[in-house]
Amino acid sequence: QVQFVESGGGLVQAGGSLRLSCVASGVDFSNNHFGWYRQTPGQQHELVAVITTGGLTSYTDSVKGRFTISRDNAESSVYLQMNSLKPEDTAVYYCNRDIGGRPVYIGHWGQGTQVTVSS
Repeated sequence: QVQFVESGGGLVQAGGSLRLSCVASGVDFSNNHFGWYRQTPGQQHELVAVITTGGLTSYTDSVKGRFTISRDNAESSVYLQMNSLKPEDTAVYYCNRDIGGRPVYIGHWGQGTQVTVSS
């Protein structure tokens, strides 16, 4: 059974940092790309960052230079280091397997982790 467990969110002031973690299970982790997505109330999940099986990364324009995605295949984990946080980064953050910039397991979102950035 596919499962994603996200953690690491919290309340920070603008300019602060957080490191999110996601542990995946029920997925052939090392052979798949993964992404971090975020969602605000009433909106669809927005892709934030993707990391390929080979470690290549890509980011949505609004987080380039501030966020860094990484992975640890031995731990079946994906991370998102978020620096210079802005109030507009406030959202619930999720991870999922990614293909072409889209989440694969849309019926298996985790509980997410809330990130709140105060101005």
